[in-house]
Amino acid sequence: MIGSSKKADLERRTKLFSINLIKFISVLPRSNINDVLSYQLLKSGTSIGANYREANRAESKDDFKHKIGIVQKQSSETQYWLELMDETDLFDRFQFLPLLKESSELLAIFTSIGKKLNCGTVL
Repeated sequence: MIGSSKKADLERRTKLFSINLIKFISVLPRSNINDVLSYQLLKSGTSIGANYREANRAESKDDFKHKIGIVQKQSSETQYWLELMDETDLFDRFQFLPLLKESSELLAIFTSIGKKLNCGTVL
């Protein structure tokens, strides 16, 4: 399993990502498109940290593996919504480029954890 120090660091990092995401979304201008994109992004982005925290309190290795899979899916979905926002040019890129970068890094981290779990590698 992941060391307690690394778990705590990643829990803080995912929580900070959620906070930054909320702050970004809260200042977006209201429109039908923005509202839909923001809602989807908010749901998937904030669930990364919530599900990771839940994974760290899993009842078994199988439960942990399952919950990390959910975190991977939510990370990937968040990446998708941020990419859409980037590629449609409806938003100021510089406002959310740090979110896009952090989202990519989180996805890579959770993908790596998932692969190690699937290979039976002890984390």
